[in-house]
Amino acid sequence: MHSAWQEILKEEKEKEYFIRLWDFVKTAYRETTVYPPKNQIFHAFDAVAPADVRCVILGQDPYHGPNQANGLSFSVNDGVAIPPSLRNMYKELVTDLGCPVPTTGNLEAWSKQGVFLLNTSLTVEAGKAGSHAKKGWESFTDRVIEVLGQQEQPIVFILWGNHAKSKKSLIDTSRHLVLESVHPSPLSASRGFFGSRPYSQTNDWLTQQNRTPINWCML
Repeated sequence: MHSAWQEILKEEKEKEYFIRLWDFVKTAYRETTVYPPKNQIFHAFDAVAPADVRCVILGQDPYHGPNQANGLSFSVNDGVAIPPSLRNMYKELVTDLGCPVPTTGNLEAWSKQGVFLLNTSLTVEAGKAGSHAKKGWESFTDRVIEVLGQQEQPIVFILWGNHAKSKKSLIDTSRHLVLESVHPSPLSASRGFFGSRPYSQTNDWLTQQNRTPINWCML
């Protein structure tokens, strides 16, 4: 975790709920198969300091299949088949900005540019979606969203699907841009995700705020 995050979240990690959560997580890694690898739980926090965040893309659970999750929302490791929701994100990327179709599902190149790829739960048991929900992760990541929402520098928050949209109340919308649509999942993408142009909208607004736009094609 970047030192700036360490400082900001130090008190949060000393709270009783987080101590209980961390005990649960340590036991889960010891007794079951958990994703992502333990050294990547806070991967999203390693890549970008809070002051450098330009865009937040909020996910829910890490992927629960082998070798997929790498600690960044929607991202998978190099060489892993691109999951359906990410494939739809790429289809919109091509339509929106004319980018070449990415051949990797690893979104680290976005992360390094200030795209904060945050899941609301940071761990999951293999094959069991949502298995680490309501264990305390949501309290922790809600605090992270609040911290970002209180920052002076303008940030774009991308909220796809009802779970992500439920976090809108944590964000100061007078200071930041919130982009909402249905989830890019194949179950819903055709009902408003396709054609929503989140990438160009993000860059247009960042430019208006005198912040550097993101090179979304750099994957």
